[in-house]
Amino acid sequence: MHKKKAHSRKSEKGTPGLRGRLWIDGAAGTFLGYGRIILLERIREYGSISKAAWSMKMSYRHAWEVVDSINGQAPKPLVETATGGRGGGGARLTDEGEKAIALFWELYRDFQKYLERRQKKSLQLWR
Repeated sequence: MHKKKAHSRKSEKGTPGLRGRLWIDGAAGTFLGYGRIILLERIREYGSISKAAWSMKMSYRHAWEVVDSINGQAPKPLVETATGGRGGGGARLTDEGEKAIALFWELYRDFQKYLERRQKKSLQLWR
């Protein structure tokens, strides 16, 4: 089982500082956020919504609802699915899905840099 985390949003306990969460809203609520991007990355890795959900300790139903929400809000689907059968089903990211992941991590890095800069500036004021 794959347990590697490329990005961590949790800081060490007891470490004061600025923290924030980044998500992109759509007309129906959250479109993309940290957890949704991790789910998309796991779908890419495993080729399956159920395996991706299992790797995140998430129910298949919830994962499917998240994917359905993402696809429903996107101009073009980010995940394509194939129904099961003799050869089994599966899921894969579309080119739009790959672009969405790259864009999110770019925004996430920019946001983290902003928080670091803002924290340094704030610490100067608190001294």
